Amino acid sequence: MKVLLGISNRHIHLTEEDYKTLFGDEPLGKVKDLVQPGQFSSDKKVTLKTEKRNIDGVRLLGPLRKYTQVEISKTDSYSLGINPPIRNSGDLEGAAVITIIGPKGEVTKPCCIIANRHLHINRKQREELGLMNIDKVSTKIVSEKSTIFDDVWIKESEDFTLELHLDTDDGNGSLAKTGDEVEIFIQ
Repeated sequence: MKVLLGISNRHIHLTEEDYKTLFGDEPLGKVKDLVQPGQFSSDKKVTLKTEKRNIDGVRLLGPLRKYTQVEISKTDSYSLGINPPIRNSGDLEGAAVITIIGPKGEVTKPCCIIANRHLHINRKQREELGLMNIDKVSTKIVSEKSTIFDDVWIKESEDFTLELHLDTDDGNGSLAKTGDEVEIFIQ
């Protein structure tokens, strides 16, 4: 089966409380909608800071969430001098401590992870594709550097649209880009 690929660059999700600390009363504006319904790239950017280095211009994705989470690649982690765990979104156990700087303030907390590869899917699509009672699939990207990725977690929600998310390291390593179609198969 073929699905749409989305490459996720470093980004951040914020709680309402942390948003107010970083941006005060500035409204959260939308730059563009993402593939997943209700999700969007906002007009807000932050700086990520560690003892080793800063990364400026990190995009805030909306809407606001119940947890603050910074998602970076392994390459970013080397640059920042931290070692975040690989986790599913929302699982912040053992997350690396990072400082997030906005125009009105800053927040320092353990919230930095490297996101697991994952497949967004709704229940109907999962049933149609025969993926019930399966937690993980594999993907094959056909390119000049064809690659098979195992351990792609299935994330189900009724709001989701079928889409595979990889980070920039996985995408670059396989010469893939957002909008490519990739093959999904059961491990």
